[in-house]
Amino acid sequence: MSIFTRYKKLFIIIIFLAVVAFLGYLLWKVFFQVPISIPGNQQTTTTTPGGLPAVGPNGEIGGEITGPGNLPGEENQPGITTGIPNPDAFAPDEIANGGLTRVSPLTQATVLNPTLSRDGGVQYYNKDDGLFYKIDENGNAVKLSDKIFYQADKVTWAPDKDQAIIEYPDGSKIMYNFATEKQVTLPAYWKDFSFADNSSQIVAKSIGLDPDNRWLVVSGSDGSQATALESIGTKDATVYPSWSPNNQIVAMYTRGVDFDRQEIFFVGLNGENFKSTIIEGRGLQSQWSTEGDKLLYSVYHTRDDLKPRLWIVDASGDNIGAERRSFNLQTWADKCTFASNTEVYCAVPENLEAGSGMFPELADKTKDNLYKIDLATGTQKLVAVPDGAYNISQIMVPDNQGYIYFTDKSTQKIYKVKM
Repeated sequence: MSIFTRYKKLFIIIIFLAVVAFLGYLLWKVFFQVPISIPGNQQTTTTTPGGLPAVGPNGEIGGEITGPGNLPGEENQPGITTGIPNPDAFAPDEIANGGLTRVSPLTQATVLNPTLSRDGGVQYYNKDDGLFYKIDENGNAVKLSDKIFYQADKVTWAPDKDQAIIEYPDGSKIMYNFATEKQVTLPAYWKDFSFADNSSQIVAKSIGLDPDNRWLVVSGSDGSQATALESIGTKDATVYPSWSPNNQIVAMYTRGVDFDRQEIFFVGLNGENFKSTIIEGRGLQSQWSTEGDKLLYSVYHTRDDLKPRLWIVDASGDNIGAERRSFNLQTWADKCTFASNTEVYCAVPENLEAGSGMFPELADKTKDNLYKIDLATGTQKLVAVPDGAYNISQIMVPDNQGYIYFTDKSTQKIYKVKM
């Protein structure tokens, strides 16, 4: 028996593998190999995996990197700046113009519940030393009183800015008049105060231990001549003392219609039968317009993933419930302020997590931008992007709209943006 016959199967296998290898090489040669040519005296380059070859100062590829360079042909492309970017191109504007805007600190101390002063400045409680101050026209902090109010944790200012209700962690409450330096103790079981526009009266909730002894009450600013208006019972969470600037309404309360809707009822001083209105959402926060004829409010709704949205509605006399409309701004009403009866400024988070309307603490670390709403035209525009990650808890704008003042939730200091 010949060797070929004995090893016939082995020879066939070897020949088959050789043919497959040859055909595979031909396929790679024809379809996959990328031709490489090196014209003239051009040098070949070596790059690390996943990187780009070095770019020379004249746009050539290869060689050492000796300084800032550009991709080939980039120097001739319009709109592209070569070399190191100009730092001024990224500098914040000194005056708000819809873009990145410089923010300046107004106080170094931590503050509590600041408010605009009568001359358009800012006055506040200094948490560091327990004193009240006002910022004068030169930017200096001037004491409103020499009296120290230790560890106050809430301040409610009267419209005249001369009076304030000061609350303490132990539940005690006083009304202090900075003009007369007179102090009056208020009942500890009163809460959620709101001043009348003339600053001579207040409305509050009187919460007794027995639900049958819980009332909406009105009194003088010093707590005298208290009168019960409405029984609260077990509805404390849905009653909102809020004295309107036109003196028609002193409080509101809500009643659920379904999961996504509530009905607002308005309470007057003399048992008026005001119309109610339906609101699309829960978690009501509200602010009166400067003339008291409109109510800006925020609520959350399932169609917004339970994020808060701003709304406006007429809220005076026979017009209650008219002209109700929403804005494309997801924020809370207490992050807004009226600069005039038709102009509203708001701090709006750049991003909100689903459910943040129901759980506001989800937004404690968000960065806020500043917007302006024109109620006369319905327009809303970005006013400023602060040059820092500020989580704005309160916003104030004087009548001349020369500045926007705001407090940052993290630092608890006051800042300003020039308009």
